[in-house]
Amino acid sequence: MSANLEIASFLRNCSSPSQFISLFDHMSDISFFVKDRQFRLVTANRSFWNRFGFASAAELVGKNDFELFPPRLAQHFRRDDEEILCTGKPKLQIVELFFNQRGLPDWFCTNKLPLFNFDKEVIGIIGTVRRYMEANVLEEGAGGLGAMLSYLRKNFRKRITIAELIKVSGMSPRQLNRKFRQVFHTTPHRFLINTRVEAACDSLLVSNKSIVEVALECGFFDQSSFTQHFRAHTGMTPLRYRKSHVKES
Repeated sequence: MSANLEIASFLRNCSSPSQFISLFDHMSDISFFVKDRQFRLVTANRSFWNRFGFASAAELVGKNDFELFPPRLAQHFRRDDEEILCTGKPKLQIVELFFNQRGLPDWFCTNKLPLFNFDKEVIGIIGTVRRYMEANVLEEGAGGLGAMLSYLRKNFRKRITIAELIKVSGMSPRQLNRKFRQVFHTTPHRFLINTRVEAACDSLLVSNKSIVEVALECGFFDQSSFTQHFRAHTGMTPLRYRKSHVKES
């Protein structure tokens, strides 16, 4: 008997797949979820539904990302999910940036895999989300990226420079760029700009600050520079972004 057939035979003798899912309820540092082809949540572990203030997984069932997250994040998640359902290929170690309640950036590592039926058709998505540092993504061969990320997290609202980040990392510019691309698939400069734009997105939606005030508090030199980078990142101006999301909410 082949290994795959042996596994299939074993799983058929299990009374319920929920036995495997319940294991994730004992992993407080990991959020686990399952979605169907309509992008609706089928189940999730305690860590996942606790984040939304639900009393049980049952309250989460049937909801989609647009009912749980801001439109900007929901659209981002939907694009990834559509790609997985279309290609049948996983998206692994996706490094994503979100802001916590204190306005500090937290990086998360997401893994999403397609779920197949017995006819090898994609019937949904299974995934996990874990805080980036807890996932130890940087642990092996990443040099000073961890120190640099910690510095950026605390100081991105200030007018820090790439030269400062290079110094903190303890690497040469070439080494830093190479390792940064390996992990984040972008450059340190672009990553810094993206962090500031993400912070600005949140500020535009939760505060009544002017565009200039948001620009300066998020580390941009002036409104013109802010608008240029914001449009490149989101496809719209800061003012239009604020108005469109206020309407949606």
